[in-house]
Amino acid sequence: MSKYDEAKKKLRGSICPVVTPFKEDGSIDFETFEKLIDWQIESGSHGISVTGTSGEPSSLTTEERKQVMRHAKKAIDGRVFFAPGTGSTNHDETMELTKYAEELGADAAMVIVPYYNRPNQEALYQHFKTVADSVDIPIIIYNIPGRTAVNLEVTTMKRLVEDCPNIIGAKESNKDFEHVNRVLLYCGRDFLLYSGIELLCYPMLAIGGAGFISATANVAPAKVAALYNAWESGDVKKAQDLHFELMPLNDVLFKDTNPTVTKVALGMMGKIAPNIRMPLGVPSEAIQQEVRETLVNMELLEK
Repeated sequence: MSKYDEAKKKLRGSICPVVTPFKEDGSIDFETFEKLIDWQIESGSHGISVTGTSGEPSSLTTEERKQVMRHAKKAIDGRVFFAPGTGSTNHDETMELTKYAEELGADAAMVIVPYYNRPNQEALYQHFKTVADSVDIPIIIYNIPGRTAVNLEVTTMKRLVEDCPNIIGAKESNKDFEHVNRVLLYCGRDFLLYSGIELLCYPMLAIGGAGFISATANVAPAKVAALYNAWESGDVKKAQDLHFELMPLNDVLFKDTNPTVTKVALGMMGKIAPNIRMPLGVPSEAIQQEVRETLVNMELLEK
């Protein structure tokens, strides 16, 4: 069995895309960051990702992203698997960060479709193939057309999987569930497909998905992990119940741009100081009140 086949068996479940906490002066709060990771693991999360969308990567320098990855690897200490986000709008930076993830001994690297540039499909193929060929680490493609303004089409994904043995999975933050189904059809049923859309976490499991990389896990890690565990154990009713129980929280956390609302929620829960780097800003008072009410209703916060 190749190491990529082994990775396909291992990299499953609820992977939390941990936020990057900042101090009042805007510097990274590494002490709080490491506590967040401990809480995630103690709560049952199966894996940790950092410097993906929820980690505000576009607000971090390349060196800061490396520091976050390094601190995460140390804090995890092999307890769960580690798949940091290493993609960027810049090809050379993506190469540098992906190689750094390999040097750190990460279990996989999650590489986003380049945002803002809007490459065509052939350019996307060449970008991902060049990155994959430069390392000997499993690659998870991160397709999030709502943030990147371009969709990695199924035919392009299929080419990459056929030509790059270390491209083993994809995080699909894609509301087009027909597209998501075709990813598994054309890339193979053993391809690791993760939901990045909160309301599709449960449906993704039903078609053979490997799990989810859900921002909601930052706030309710135990419940999000329990949803996967219930499905995996064959308790469909419990998985369905958790799916609907989490819906109000899923909805409110995306009332404004992720991760701003998630940070507000974590601030209310006493987990972080909810500081955000510009150009992102603090959600409105109305949204914050809705967050508080939702947390109380879900017994994640006292009245």
